[in-house]
Amino acid sequence: MDTQNPSVRPHAQSRNSGKNHPHRHTGGHAHPGGVIHDNTRHTTRFTVIGNHLTQHPDLSLLAIGLACHIQSLPTGAGIDIKSLAARFPEGPTRIAAALRELETHGYLSRTRERTPTGRVVTRTVSRNQPRGHRDRAAPEAAPPKLPARRTATAPQQTPARPRALPAVPKPAYSSPTLLQSATEVLAGLRRTDPRLLLSATDTEHLAPGVAAWLERDLTPTAVRHALTSDLPPEPLRRPAALLAHRLTAQLPPLPPYHAPEPPPAVRHPLQNCQGCDRAFRAPAPGRCRDCRSDLPEGHLA
Repeated sequence: MDTQNPSVRPHAQSRNSGKNHPHRHTGGHAHPGGVIHDNTRHTTRFTVIGNHLTQHPDLSLLAIGLACHIQSLPTGAGIDIKSLAARFPEGPTRIAAALRELETHGYLSRTRERTPTGRVVTRTVSRNQPRGHRDRAAPEAAPPKLPARRTATAPQQTPARPRALPAVPKPAYSSPTLLQSATEVLAGLRRTDPRLLLSATDTEHLAPGVAAWLERDLTPTAVRHALTSDLPPEPLRRPAALLAHRLTAQLPPLPPYHAPEPPPAVRHPLQNCQGCDRAFRAPAPGRCRDCRSDLPEGHLA
């Protein structure tokens, strides 16, 4: 009975052996331990989250959960520390640390920008793919010539240097007091129009032009009115360039030249003539003109 018949064709083995059958010795489960997923397919109100985030080896659990929450929010939702601390029980310190983690690993970027009204705001960009991961995956899916095109277009993506401001008039006789008055005029323009908020570099460039106006017998109020009146209603992209153009194009003429008046004639005090006792004007006591003419020639008056 134990002898195998060599002429009998061997039977095909079962796909799952008895000891490897998924429903044997495990009560109907493939694995005796670990998580079991009972999933339902979502059709509405869901967010796709990559495993590179949910299984990130370096991010904390708070950072992973916070990133998933941020990616599920609509565009424009507030995700500053104050708003998140009001939404979750974690305090501002832990939430700030988690945001820094996401920023370090490329899931978040925060930049500070100045609005046309002069207010400084924080712009936050959330990424469902970290920037480094996206850069590494791009060459694999790109055609062979893509790296060469990137190299060729790289200089076009370099931000252009800001254009130099136009030249402004120079005062004929500059002095520290005149330049200080010009700087105060420029610093006060933002009180008239918030769009005219100038940097220290722009103020230093424009101050000689304002000084050239002030030395033409214009008051600081008149210069301020000339620079701020009839401004365009749209946002000013380069307010310093606009002011430099106005300082040059609308420079008033020099005041007319007035010759200095001659000094008044010297009026000497009255003296009593020593000859006729008549009053006459002279720098010192002596004789009047008539008495001096009556004296013989060579006689001292």
